Amino acid sequence: MPIPSDQELIDFIESETKSSGDSPAQRDIAKAFGIKGADRAELRRALRRLEDEGKLRLEGKRARRPGQLPPVTVMTAQRMDGEGDLVCSLAQEEIEAEVLLPSKEAAKARPPIGVGDRFLGRIHQDGESLRASVIKVLPKPEGRILGTFTASKRSGGFVDPVSRRTKTSYEIGPKDTLGAKEGDLVFAEPVNQRGYGPKRGRVTEVVGSVTEERNLSLIALAEHDIPLEFPSDVMREAEAIGFQPSKHHVDLTGLPLVTIDPATARDHDDAVHAERLEDGGFRLTVAIADVSYFVRPGSAIDREAEKRGNSVYLPDRVVPMLPERLSNDLCSLKEGQERLALACEIEIGAKGGKRKHRFFRAKIKNHQNLAYERAQAIEDGEAEGLPVVGVLFEAYRALIAARERRQPLDLDMAERRIIMGEDGTVEGVERKERMDAHRLIEEFMVLANVCAAETLEEHRRTAIYRVHEPPDPERLAALREYLTGLGYSLPKADDIRSKNLNGVLKMARQRDEIDIIALSILRSQSQAVYDTENVGHFGLSLKRYAHFTSPIRRYADLTVHRGLVRALGLGEGAEREEDEERLDGIAEDISKTERAAVQAERDTQARMLAAFLEEQVGATFTGRISGVTRVGLFVTLDETGADGFVPMRTLGWEYFEHDEKRSRVVGQESGGTFSLGMPVKVRLVEVTPLQGGLRFDMLSKPALPSKKEKPKEEEKRPSRHEKAKGEARRARNKKRKEAAPKKAPAAEKAKLAGKRPASKKKEPAADAPKAFARRPKKKR
Repeated sequence: MPIPSDQELIDFIESETKSSGDSPAQRDIAKAFGIKGADRAELRRALRRLEDEGKLRLEGKRARRPGQLPPVTVMTAQRMDGEGDLVCSLAQEEIEAEVLLPSKEAAKARPPIGVGDRFLGRIHQDGESLRASVIKVLPKPEGRILGTFTASKRSGGFVDPVSRRTKTSYEIGPKDTLGAKEGDLVFAEPVNQRGYGPKRGRVTEVVGSVTEERNLSLIALAEHDIPLEFPSDVMREAEAIGFQPSKHHVDLTGLPLVTIDPATARDHDDAVHAERLEDGGFRLTVAIADVSYFVRPGSAIDREAEKRGNSVYLPDRVVPMLPERLSNDLCSLKEGQERLALACEIEIGAKGGKRKHRFFRAKIKNHQNLAYERAQAIEDGEAEGLPVVGVLFEAYRALIAARERRQPLDLDMAERRIIMGEDGTVEGVERKERMDAHRLIEEFMVLANVCAAETLEEHRRTAIYRVHEPPDPERLAALREYLTGLGYSLPKADDIRSKNLNGVLKMARQRDEIDIIALSILRSQSQAVYDTENVGHFGLSLKRYAHFTSPIRRYADLTVHRGLVRALGLGEGAEREEDEERLDGIAEDISKTERAAVQAERDTQARMLAAFLEEQVGATFTGRISGVTRVGLFVTLDETGADGFVPMRTLGWEYFEHDEKRSRVVGQESGGTFSLGMPVKVRLVEVTPLQGGLRFDMLSKPALPSKKEKPKEEEKRPSRHEKAKGEARRARNKKRKEAAPKKAPAAEKAKLAGKRPASKKKEPAADAPKAFARRPKKKR
């Protein structure tokens, strides 16, 4: 049977695709034209030739026309339109077509499809638009990476990962680039391949140019699998929520509550009030957004909030835990608007001790929204404000007295903020000023959190606590040895308390060494986590503590709200029995999402600071050693807080040995040291913005030991130079000894001592006086 013409093959493939809803396989083509045996190889060659000419596209064993949409294909949800439908792209097609996945269809899938999800779907023509239906939700493929695209003449290009933890790169075929250009930031995933050679992959999404600083935060979010968009069912649910107080909400709109937040804050979840009592004490009201009333257990919003665990705050964007309809509107305690809250009313004495407290639901009004700077100016008499602000500061001073008795860990280290320009680039870095206004809110929130933990414990409810265990004994021993070397003392008891560390910090402030000591103490601490088993909070010096005051941005707080509503019988949105049984697993999950958020913030800051310093290669900076390892030193710059690395091999001509116990490296010949916290001067020699990497050359010389700090003999190890000198000296002595005439041992010993040899015949009596040795005559 002769091979059909090119036009016959093309016509058959087009008609078969339209009629059957699927592109035909090569065996279907052979069967339709009666091609058998060896002629099938000729058919395959004809199909490949048509593909090379751009007239066909072969996908495995199937063939279709370029430009002809496949009826069934893999799609990726790229974004959400104004009506809540998902706009999808074809995962591996060169056709620039947008397919709508209706929100109802996305919600039917299990799990529901959201932005970034992949699925196998069927394409339908709906007038002039294309719509999709879901056949199967696809998991994210193993090996999916975010990387930079490099074009190649030999193939489509290559994608190299931006993450320092990922080593996999992909070679991208010409038909799998998705239109990516040189230097674009893209998502890529592996494709099946046979044989050897570079790993093959395909581009699934083009993010934008990697040189744009606004994309640096996207890199961090992608690396830590933090979702940017909310699924359509969550958005629909949020838009349907209305403001309707329940019978449990007490009217407190007349109480002059105020919020004190950063000037740039958009979600205000806590408002405060204080009034004086006749005995010198205070009645405090801490009103927290009643998120549990709006977000019911088991809802789509609740499932998504639990999955996210917390909001993520980056220098140029915020990824909220709740949709903006809630986080920035219904739940946000906006100035002059009525809002619903779960309030904690606390009575304290004149010296700050808590007498009693109660929780209740309320309808409130924020009478003034104050930035920290404005609140501080009112207290300092530099601005006017509501009278309640002055009373708040009076109550704060009482709480400070109680805090000093409790003695929480007082690190109070300086923080920095990256300043972003309107064009999305870094303009500079500034230190965050710590004011009493900050500490006021912190003390009010800590007290409310303690009240929440106590109430749940009194009602014998399982709760998620915020726990912070004491330092690990090994870390504590290393810290003690390090502090001893610097002239500080720390008790040897294993049950050390925060007040013991505060004593060290107080002395460090007097010696102007607070940066060094605070950093070393911080590194010795355990990590605070969420847990249903209460072990107390070492850093705050509290026996019980639960996060309650930020339910807009932390899921742990939302679970505490639901527990309180259930325990106190406050109505809708209460915790269910099945929710209480799951708290242990939830605590573990949200501890992980919290760590991911913190790491994403650190990675973003590192990349942005590296991009900011890229044009300053060759410049010198001052900083402090913030990490000591066997391969080199980490240095934090004073001005920007950027972290960089000094490789050990670049420290000098002598060999430096890592002293892990004392957090330092020691030069074997000079005894000079580079130690944790030491101020140094460095030169910037290399910047890698994508990895957030800075490499420095050390310009400062090591600190030489004083006479009191000379290392012990058993701790001193000879250098290679000293070993060589010793071996040469021993060889010379051996030659001299072999060449010298043999003498009697006693005579030789006496001669070396400058004395005449004693006669064996005339031994003096034991009680005879000792004679002075005669000096030997000098040779002329």
